[in-house]
Amino acid sequence: MKVLVIGGGGREHALVWKIAQSPKVTALYCAPGNPGIEGLAECVNIAVDDLPALLAFAQKQAIDLTVVGPELPLTLGVVDLFQAHGLKVFGPAQGAAELEGSKAYCKMIMEKYSVPTAAHRTFTDAASAIAYIEAQGAPIVVKASGLAAGKGVTVAQTKEEAIAAVRDIMENRIFGTSGDEVVIEDFLKGEEASLLAFCDGKRAVPMVSSQDHKQVFDGDRGPNTGGMGAYSPAPVLTDALTHEAQRLVLDPMVRGMAAEGRPFVGILYGGLMIDNGQIKVLEFNVRFGDPEAQPVLMRLKSDLVDIMLACIEGRLDEITIEWHEAPAVCVVLASGGYPGDYTKGFPIHGLDRVSDPDAFVFHAGTAKRDGAIVNTGGRVLGVTARGASLQEAIDRAYQNVDLISWEGAFCRRDIGAKGLKKR
Repeated sequence: MKVLVIGGGGREHALVWKIAQSPKVTALYCAPGNPGIEGLAECVNIAVDDLPALLAFAQKQAIDLTVVGPELPLTLGVVDLFQAHGLKVFGPAQGAAELEGSKAYCKMIMEKYSVPTAAHRTFTDAASAIAYIEAQGAPIVVKASGLAAGKGVTVAQTKEEAIAAVRDIMENRIFGTSGDEVVIEDFLKGEEASLLAFCDGKRAVPMVSSQDHKQVFDGDRGPNTGGMGAYSPAPVLTDALTHEAQRLVLDPMVRGMAAEGRPFVGILYGGLMIDNGQIKVLEFNVRFGDPEAQPVLMRLKSDLVDIMLACIEGRLDEITIEWHEAPAVCVVLASGGYPGDYTKGFPIHGLDRVSDPDAFVFHAGTAKRDGAIVNTGGRVLGVTARGASLQEAIDRAYQNVDLISWEGAFCRRDIGAKGLKKR
């Protein structure tokens, strides 16, 4: 079958890498792709938000399955468009994708269907939001309601920091129309974990757990990023807590979205906060996490295409999903200055030195220029490795990280450290 993957980041490289292993796949395309993906699929220069061009390509090539990687085309309705033209596509329809497209909507759904989350208020004007912060005090969390590439959340330790975040979002419009609404919620203590699930509109089947590292510097310091690394499994999310998350979080959300007339098909990603065995949901995403996709997909033993088809066809209960026991770790190599203004266009050295069969370098923000691969994004590469133990996976990932360099490149040096403390 012919498969098209939409997107061009590290998550999409991981999706292409896994889909390419399916014996069902005879041709594989990626729009727009990146230099790393080029070795596995034919890259097509179409932007992820150019829905008419994506549809025209899929029709011309008689694509059998389209897999949507990023949230933007999902919230724009790419699934609805493809389905209206009789094309098979993996991902939630626009109505269901609003879980990520609007944090205010997501909070409303969680409240309605009794999914545990932080107490919150939604505001459409800065003055009211600031007055609420003055009354509540800090620490407190300020979120742009719309899409913000993982950077729209401020965990403010002071009222002044929270008020500055509101002004940035609602008055300075740093996230554009995504800041038309802000959600302000109570600060939750505990440790975060990511629980992703395959969904077919009727049921959710959780994947192996993972943990992202959002802050830019070691020790969870500095501003939030799109993610500086991830590892799987996350020991904080025990088997017992995973079952609890299924009961309290995944099942109610899938049932609730079906009751709303927006059945959820695709990847439901719950960002969880765990404190003394109690689970609360920070937010939901409607696609694979990036960088969580890299270690999670490296652990997936089953054919991803089979799973996606079962989701689309509403028969997830008919298949068994198998996972490798070996832990996996992804370390993100980023451009100097990220997540602020960063330097780019520098040749990347050492990619050809990575030959470890249990490691893979996923490209996220790269391009080809004058025969060289250069950095073009904030997050550039995701060096991912499996090992017999978490420590071995961490060591292997960093051994391969240290083979790669470009001017200004940096990474966190503590990816997976929290998992080691739990063992």
